[in-house]
Amino acid sequence: MSNLNNILPVIIGPTASGKTHFAVNLAKELNGEIISADSRQVYQKMDIGTGKDLDEYSINGTNIPFHLINICKPGDKYNINLFYHDFVNSFSKIKSNNNTPILCGGSGLYLQTALEGNELSAIPLNNPLRDQLKSNSKEELQDLFKKLSDELKSKLDSKSNKRLIRALEIGEFLKKNPYPKFHKPTFKPIIFGIDIPREQRRNRISVRLKYRLENGLIEEVEELLKSTSAQDLKYYGLEYLYVVEFLENKHTYKALFQKLEIAIHQFSKRQMTWFRKMENEGYKIDWIDWSLPTIEKTNYVLNKLKKIS
Repeated sequence: MSNLNNILPVIIGPTASGKTHFAVNLAKELNGEIISADSRQVYQKMDIGTGKDLDEYSINGTNIPFHLINICKPGDKYNINLFYHDFVNSFSKIKSNNNTPILCGGSGLYLQTALEGNELSAIPLNNPLRDQLKSNSKEELQDLFKKLSDELKSKLDSKSNKRLIRALEIGEFLKKNPYPKFHKPTFKPIIFGIDIPREQRRNRISVRLKYRLENGLIEEVEELLKSTSAQDLKYYGLEYLYVVEFLENKHTYKALFQKLEIAIHQFSKRQMTWFRKMENEGYKIDWIDWSLPTIEKTNYVLNKLKKIS
């Protein structure tokens, strides 16, 4: 089964739910290629901390092509606008190969931007303005953000200094320019979510974290620090933030595990909150029991797609 016309299968789920393994097995049946919607897997050499699990992209000697993984150097600042541009290019390339694009990830903002398009992604960076604003406090940036039009504010994210600066950059551009034209590929997304109960999710996160700390995560960060500043690594949050602080002797090993465990649990909760928000906004997500064997999950999706296409 490979001809899905304009259908885009989308696999979502919280961290540690097994979505990559499932998506790769589905891709094998659909002559598919994976487009990653993960805000940190774009970075090279950040493998263990971001959970790339690249060995999973090979099934019985068959390598499944993937996109938007390992495309940036550590220390670079990737963003939603670059992501949408790269998503469109990857989607078009896969279609030109007569293969099936499969979008897979847990970064809600990236997923939703891929599905809806982002006319603001075409607005260029304004480095002089960024330099001017980077020393402002969050409160100062929020005061400037409040002066934007209500219509524009409804389209922008203001949760962090980074996103506030991007919002102000967009507002400044639109004072003097019309909305830029952008290309949105044509597809019908069919979304499948990995449904994993909270307690199982928490247990898998804790077991996985223990394994990663004991099998190279700290060494990965030490190696990254040889070519990337501590501040730049902290920017990526979670594993990189706390392991850098551990290496700076700010945490004991026990505290490192405990703080990181709590942070990842909170992150997975935010992911689920975003997915529920998507449902409230009208997205239909077909939730699949995480405990089903991979072949059963795959056959369920294949049957669904066959009926639709």
